[in-house]
Amino acid sequence: MHLRKTILATALLATPLFANAKLSQSDIKQFAAQADLKFGVVDNFHDNDGGYIGKIQLKNTSKVALPKGESNWQLYFHSIRKVKTPEVKGIAIEHVNGDLHRLVPTKSFAGLAVGETLALEYEAAAYIVSYSDVMPRAFISLDNKDAEVFASTDTEDLKQFVLPIVEERQLKKFNTPKDLSVIADAQNRHALNIKNEKYTPSQEDALKRIIPKPLDVDFSRGEVTLSSDWVVSYQGSLKQEVNVLLDDLSKLYGLKLEASADHISVGKKPHLSLKVDNAIQNGDAESYHLEIDKNKITVVGSDNAGVFYGLQSLLALFPADGNGSVELPRVEIKDSPRFSYRGMHYDNARNFHGKDAMFKLVEQMAKYKLNTLHWHFSDDEGWRLEIPSLPELAEIGGVRCFDLSEDSCLLTQLGTGPHKDGSGNGYLTKDDFVELLKFAAARHIKIIPEVESPGHARASIKAMEARYRKLMKAGDEVGAKAYLLSDPEDKSKYITVQNYTDNSINACMDSSYNFMEKVTYELQQMYREAGVRLENLHFGGDEVGAGSWTNSPACQKMFEEAGNGVAGPADLKPYFTQRVAKMLAKRGIAPGAWEDGLMYDRVNTFNREEFPNPVFTANAWDNIWEWGVADRAYRLANNDYQVVLSHGTHLYFDHPYEAHPEERGYYWATRFISNEKAFGYMPDNVYANADFTRTGEVIKNLEDLVGRPLPQLEKPENILGMQGQVWSETIRTEDQVLAMLFPRVLAVAERAWYKAPWEGEKPDAQKRAKDWMTFSAALGTKELAKLAKSGVKANLDVPGGEVNKGTLTTSVATAYLDVEYSVDQGKSWQTYQQPVNVGDTQVWLRSSLNDHVKSRITTIN
Repeated sequence: MHLRKTILATALLATPLFANAKLSQSDIKQFAAQADLKFGVVDNFHDNDGGYIGKIQLKNTSKVALPKGESNWQLYFHSIRKVKTPEVKGIAIEHVNGDLHRLVPTKSFAGLAVGETLALEYEAAAYIVSYSDVMPRAFISLDNKDAEVFASTDTEDLKQFVLPIVEERQLKKFNTPKDLSVIADAQNRHALNIKNEKYTPSQEDALKRIIPKPLDVDFSRGEVTLSSDWVVSYQGSLKQEVNVLLDDLSKLYGLKLEASADHISVGKKPHLSLKVDNAIQNGDAESYHLEIDKNKITVVGSDNAGVFYGLQSLLALFPADGNGSVELPRVEIKDSPRFSYRGMHYDNARNFHGKDAMFKLVEQMAKYKLNTLHWHFSDDEGWRLEIPSLPELAEIGGVRCFDLSEDSCLLTQLGTGPHKDGSGNGYLTKDDFVELLKFAAARHIKIIPEVESPGHARASIKAMEARYRKLMKAGDEVGAKAYLLSDPEDKSKYITVQNYTDNSINACMDSSYNFMEKVTYELQQMYREAGVRLENLHFGGDEVGAGSWTNSPACQKMFEEAGNGVAGPADLKPYFTQRVAKMLAKRGIAPGAWEDGLMYDRVNTFNREEFPNPVFTANAWDNIWEWGVADRAYRLANNDYQVVLSHGTHLYFDHPYEAHPEERGYYWATRFISNEKAFGYMPDNVYANADFTRTGEVIKNLEDLVGRPLPQLEKPENILGMQGQVWSETIRTEDQVLAMLFPRVLAVAERAWYKAPWEGEKPDAQKRAKDWMTFSAALGTKELAKLAKSGVKANLDVPGGEVNKGTLTTSVATAYLDVEYSVDQGKSWQTYQQPVNVGDTQVWLRSSLNDHVKSRITTIN
């Protein structure tokens, strides 16, 4: 009997180690809450530039053991790189779709006892060099149903669940070819910063620097005090511009000015006079004259937009801390824009950042004279606008969660996790969008919506499939098929750059075009309700998965029909483009597409004569010089497409500010895009921007690198302008997206409005450095603070510094930005004033705008 009790007791004690093969919901809830899950990169040098070794480390600090062998649990994680290893240590690694992968225990799994650690190394595509490459909110589920997020990964502090990235084989993308990127640190930042310090202007001159720089500025002696004693006298047609001005003056500067139309005399009161005269600046659109004199400020525009921009230049002269009254320099300015198209592209399809983020972006774009918002509201990972007649688009396409059937939401992606309240979910209601359109129109900003098609369309495809299933269940077969975007019998196999296998709208089904027209109609109605016109609709067209439609019965039927211009899969992209373009032409809307959506191959554009649209815009983005397609901007313009320069190497603001693992963003086009690099973009000569290859090698002969003649621009009138881009795969919150955008948006505004004298085939480096430092000083003295005042926490440059014989010297790329240092690992901070003795202790540095806006910390050992 005693022996039997001993055996029973031993068995009971052993039970928690490897219990029954099945876990309960309470088990996984406890396990997810207490276990420590981490991810890491082991070796980017594993397979030249074709793959890396990654690591999943699961430490069982819970009181629940994972049982041996097959079981009912699955561990889901987000990986932007497709994992190649099928199984390791008895754990199968399966690719679900997009970035979603899962771990599934097999018969040979040894289990994970309490206190043990499971380390899985695997091979995946490409490389990882940044913490932001790893997505948060991994989760565990039972029988692919109920799921619990690992608490250790449920954070935006990525270093909490990403193993340290410190070794060269982690910091560099590959070793063959050699990755020549210089990883930023305090010392090399300092060396770069001090090269430009000699060009730093005085703070007085920095306060006078307007961004974007006007064509002609003539400062007089003396200043003018603008207070609430002043009044505004305006031409009657300018009431909208006056309302925006009065709101800004009151909200930001505590100035409450009375305003009246100019038929009412202002007497001898100091006043601001606003008029339109279409003869100024030769009648060029959006031009203005601004004169600030002793008791009168005059703004005359060639049109209403010109008056608005003259007012923005007036506000640009305000100090950031003005309150109740401001001192302004006396000045005369004559100004016109460089380009008619000055834009920002904003993707919140990948991750939705909330309504306020959009309004803040539009508000700041207007202050810096940008006039076009290209809104990328639909993609594989989300649809972000309510379409009243197709509610599934927002209700299902606007939300990601853990529903493998995708009847209630899209498949979770990009760190959202399993729950509908996870990061990145949401959409604008119709009323929200109408409000945004009105807000933008009052600030002379046009919004171009983008309905991604035929590729990058998984959100709309899955929403319409859910609609199909719902209506079929209700017995409405006609309604179910009306807007279906996929052929149920399609057996085509493909995988996209983002690892999707089902994101191409079927170009052979009439219901696909019914969908495009229905959405276009709904958009037009929203614009009309807002009192504006939908002038341009972007339909994407890019990155259609190779192999799409090859085994679709609907397409096979088309291939067999004579006379329709479609003989095989290669004809389908131009066919889709033609049908959409003709539909838009009938509605008076100009179509737009990304450059690769308008190309038969690397060098030949679609036949422009096939499209009836007077304007057809093309965003030229792919200027990876060694890939040999950076000449597409000129090929498209020469073939009568209207080109918007959108180049990845200088204008993609989802890229890091510097080469450092703690910087957020992708880096496929270039390792980093600093404020200075964006500022240095030269839109009048695309080839002159060829500086480095993706490996970091200096480009000395572009034609030799490409290996063929580069076409010259024959029709410059077809270059409409330029825009910055932000894609949001790694950007999940409002603060994150605004920090990625600002202050780089200001550099786009500068180059789109003003052509600098240093620009050219061989730019004048000294003049550029001097111009950059005046721009930088304006950021540091007023613009960053103004952004903060408007609720935008802009990114601050990380300082540089060195300790020489115990003496600390620091610098920062943004002139006049404060630098703080700490010698007690961040317990206390002091503002750096001059070289200071710190001995041999470790020094922490950060730049500082105010108590709430700081840069990332860097250290000097």
